[in-house]
Amino acid sequence: MAAKAFVLIEVAVGKTKDVVTALQRVKGVSSVEAVTGPYDVIAVVEKPDVNAIGDLVTRNIHSVSGIARTVTCLTMQLG
Repeated sequence: MAAKAFVLIEVAVGKTKDVVTALQRVKGVSSVEAVTGPYDVIAVVEKPDVNAIGDLVTRNIHSVSGIARTVTCLTMQLG
């Protein structure tokens, strides 16, 4: 079963649109939305396993210019 996570992203002032555009091009990112609240952007990522999600976040998301901080929330199946 594939692993899925929500990546909560804090963005540098004035960079939200650039970050959203860049993340839409990253393979493994299934959706990206600008949001209000304590985070600026939420991305949904899907990969074959948890290690692949970690690799995606550290290599392809953290490297996007304008991203200040991320929190990755892995989903889980209940029941």
